[in-house]
Amino acid sequence: MLDGPSNLGLRPPVKGAVPGCYKLAGALRDQGLLQRINASDAGCVTPPRYDREGWKPGDGVFNAEAIASYTVRLADRLTKLFDDQRFVVLLGGECSNLLGPALALKRRGRYAVVYLDGHSDFRTIDNSPYVGAAGGEALALVTGRGQADLTDLEGLSPYVQDTDAALLGIREDDEYVGDVEAAEIPVWSALRIMAEPAADGVLQHLEREELDGFWVHLDVDILDAEVMPAVDSPDPGGIDHSQLRALLRPLLASPACRGIDIGIFDPDLDPDGVHAAELTDTLVASLT
Repeated sequence: MLDGPSNLGLRPPVKGAVPGCYKLAGALRDQGLLQRINASDAGCVTPPRYDREGWKPGDGVFNAEAIASYTVRLADRLTKLFDDQRFVVLLGGECSNLLGPALALKRRGRYAVVYLDGHSDFRTIDNSPYVGAAGGEALALVTGRGQADLTDLEGLSPYVQDTDAALLGIREDDEYVGDVEAAEIPVWSALRIMAEPAADGVLQHLEREELDGFWVHLDVDILDAEVMPAVDSPDPGGIDHSQLRALLRPLLASPACRGIDIGIFDPDLDPDGVHAAELTDTLVASLT
């Protein structure tokens, strides 16, 4: 288990504040996650300072230089763990943390990503007036859409081919789902997941001979707002914990899976620790 507590890719919750998702790792450790999944402790990759001052629409992704440097350092740490044949649980952070494992795995071969999120995170300058928060653009970035200082580190763009991605959990009114589908990335909406088991179809898509494996990205806002309000963009229409466990268990048990990153949970919005406990229980049930 490795901490990657970056909040660099999120908008401030209020003026003058910083997103609290960097506390996710500490909150889940406080719930005993490390011991309960019988993991070894790989420590922490400390992110640069969050600094959005002076940024304005049209300037590109804010904190881009910091995100890029952090991505490389995170990828370097993950590379050592992958060299040792470790399955990695990466505690974020926000969604741009996915760039670290995506880069580390691209160094090794051809890997897929399962993107579990309540939003498509597919915003680009082609479908939006401007870009800004990398956390809302992470699937676009790992598939090579966006500024080169984030999408082409080490000349390895794209880290994930469109055909090697899968998107699960978005709401029916997602703004960019048409662009995702145009890229021929398969989509399982939250409603579809509720109606039918999704993991088998995802694994059929990803357990192909030409792939070396896959990584799972989990944004906890895939959960319904009533179940998980402690996120920056809670929305109705999401899945519940039992449905998330049913989705995660077979994915994480696959021999092709190299690990999972967890992000967006904000302990500042969970003062009693109730949602941290429920999330930890779901992760333990899915990983053990």
